[in-house]
Amino acid sequence: MISEADILSGRILIVDDLAANVRLLEQMLRGAGYTRIDSTMDSREVCELHGKNHYDLILLDLLMPGMDGFAVLEALKAIEAERYVPVLVITAQPGHKLRALQAGAKDFISKPIDLIEAKARIHNMLEVRLLYRQIANHNLVLEQTVRERTAELRVSEERFHRLTELSSDWYWEQDASGQYTELSGPALEMLGIRGDPPPALPTPDVPGPRWNEPGRSSLDANIAARRPFLDLICSRTNTDGSQQFFQVSGEPIFSQSGRYTGYRGIGMDVTERLHRH
Repeated sequence: MISEADILSGRILIVDDLAANVRLLEQMLRGAGYTRIDSTMDSREVCELHGKNHYDLILLDLLMPGMDGFAVLEALKAIEAERYVPVLVITAQPGHKLRALQAGAKDFISKPIDLIEAKARIHNMLEVRLLYRQIANHNLVLEQTVRERTAELRVSEERFHRLTELSSDWYWEQDASGQYTELSGPALEMLGIRGDPPPALPTPDVPGPRWNEPGRSSLDANIAARRPFLDLICSRTNTDGSQQFFQVSGEPIFSQSGRYTGYRGIGMDVTERLHRH
């Protein structure tokens, strides 16, 4: 939230070629409690001053010699192409109001100046400007946080993959249709799967090694029910008649919205271990 103290400490620049008008606006602003007020009677200085001080509000007279207020607005837009230009114009010409708004001004004060109306418009514009800046700063912090969290996630994923590679023969991920989307280790070779992209696990309808029940049925049932499973033993009979055993663990993957997106897990060939027992 923007406090009253924040608004009163906003940086303001008064631009008018008449000293009397500058004094009037300065007195009004200081009387209302504003503390950071600059002024210039040379419109050619506006862009340089704004570049140095990044004003929260510029009170700009439109009719000035040399470089008028419309030219100042165009120059400010050029240096603030991607940002909010906080200009409140001052004019005695009703026909200039629409042109000034089209040129980039955010509001206007009519001459002769009604001090009560001017204070209200200045206060409101500063509040909007500071809210806009607060949102912009928040977005920058959010973007930086996202970058940091993304980098941390990449490191975490790499560490996870290294650990799974050390503790198992392969790491695997499948999408919702059962197709492999990621494999780490010699999973295809060990399972006797061929193809690019890799297909789902072999079934009794696919020529080659045959998966044996009930392990395969238990695996299929867990995946169909989207249940996690731990150290599930599956076996298959190879084309040479030998038996091969695999230990598989996995868990379903869900998106943040709760939509099922597939499975991930680890596996290893435990044939030798089982034969020793």
